[in-house]
Amino acid sequence: MNSTLKQFAAASLCAALAAAGAAHGQQYPVKPVRVIVPFAPGGGSDITARVFSNKLSEYLGQQFVVDNRGGAAGLIGMELTARAPADGYVIMMMSASFSATSAVQRPAFDPINSIVAVAEFGYTPFVLTIHPSLPAKTTKELIALARTTKGGLSYAGTGTGGATHLATELFSIMAKIKMVAIQYKSTGAAMSDLLSGQVPVIVGSLLPVTPHLSSGKLRALAVTTAKRWHTLPKVPTVAETVPEYEVVLWFGTMAPRGTPQPVMERLNAAINKALGDPAVKKILEGDGMLPSGGTPQQFSERIRKDYDRWTRVVKEAGLKPESL
Repeated sequence: MNSTLKQFAAASLCAALAAAGAAHGQQYPVKPVRVIVPFAPGGGSDITARVFSNKLSEYLGQQFVVDNRGGAAGLIGMELTARAPADGYVIMMMSASFSATSAVQRPAFDPINSIVAVAEFGYTPFVLTIHPSLPAKTTKELIALARTTKGGLSYAGTGTGGATHLATELFSIMAKIKMVAIQYKSTGAAMSDLLSGQVPVIVGSLLPVTPHLSSGKLRALAVTTAKRWHTLPKVPTVAETVPEYEVVLWFGTMAPRGTPQPVMERLNAAINKALGDPAVKKILEGDGMLPSGGTPQQFSERIRKDYDRWTRVVKEAGLKPESL
C-alpha cells in the first residue's frame, strides 16, 4: 500500500471511529439506569418516581429501575447520588426534602453543590392533617388546642430535617405554638401511626393523605399553598389563619454534578415529553399534583430559594444540624 492510500485509510478509520463515538453519545442510555429514591416505598416521591421511570423506559429504550434508599430524611440516597459516576446511569427522583435536609443536616458531602437539577415534575401542597379523635375542626382550633396542651402537641415527621419536619416547624414559629416531633423512617410508617391515632397530627404529602380523607379516617384542616388547592376546594389554606404561611412540595429529577450536558438535555426533554402525555397528566392530576416541567435552570432556582428559606427556619427554630 503506497503512502497516499495509507493516509486515506487512516483518515477513513478516524472518521469512522469519530462517527461511532458520536452515535454512541446520541444513543444514551445504552444500558439500564438506576433511579435512586431516597425514601421508602409508598410516599409521594416513590409514587411519582414509578410513573416517570416507566415513561423514561418507554421513551429512551432502556429500563429505568427504581432503587429505594430511605433513611436520614433522604440523606442516604442523596449521598449515593452525589458519589455516583457522573455518566447519567445513576439519577435521583427527589422531593422538596432535598432543600430541607441540606439546610438542617451536616453531612460529609455538600448536597447543594454536588447534585444538580435536571427537571421538575410538578408540585402539590402539604396538608395539615389530624386524626379525627383530636377535638379540632379548624386550624384556629388546632392552634388553641396546642396552646393548652402541656408539653405541646406531638406530630409525625418523616426524618429530622425533612420537608415535613421544617414545614411543621415553620407553622409552629408563625402560629406561636409548641409542637413536638415524633420522627419516622418513612411516610408510610408515619401514616400508619397517624391512622391508628398514636400520633395526632402531620403536615403531610397530599398523595398518601388524600385516600384517607374521603373515608373519614383522617381530617384535613388546611393546605400549605398560597391558594386553595383544586382537588380540595373546601379545605382552607393555612395562610387564611396564619397570614403569609406558604410551603410547596415539589418533585423532580436530579443527577450528580458533572453529568454530560447532552445526557442532561435528553433526560430533561424526555421528562417534559412525559408531562405532556395524557396518561401521565391524568395520573398526576388524579393524585392532586400540578405538572410543571421546564428547564434545569428553573428547577435549580426553586431548589436554591427553598434552601435559603429553610436555612433561616433552622436558625430561628434553634435546630442543631446533625453531623452524619
